[in-house]
Amino acid sequence: MKLELLMQKLLAAARANPPADRVPYKFEQRIMARLKEQPALDLAALWARALWRAVAPCAVVAVLIGLLSFAGNGSNPASNPAGETPDFSQHFESVMLADVGEPNEDVW
Repeated sequence: MKLELLMQKLLAAARANPPADRVPYKFEQRIMARLKEQPALDLAALWARALWRAVAPCAVVAVLIGLLSFAGNGSNPASNPAGETPDFSQHFESVMLADVGEPNEDVW
């Protein structure tokens, strides 16, 4: 069916049946009662709101940890007796790959 013809038929049917002038019984009370009802609990909205509130503290913690990791690189002279500044990449690799080497028999 053509859309133009369908639209003309629907408009003609709507014009033939005009809306009533009276309001249904207790219409206002029903609408006001629905407005007073509690909305449904939206768990996704609650979760999103909690995550957005946690953004700032997480960012502050990440920045502080980053600053502490760079500030604490060469501050302990006992760990570096030769007085050389350790390379951060070597230190990171030794920490991350500590268990990859041969197992220590003293621990077991």
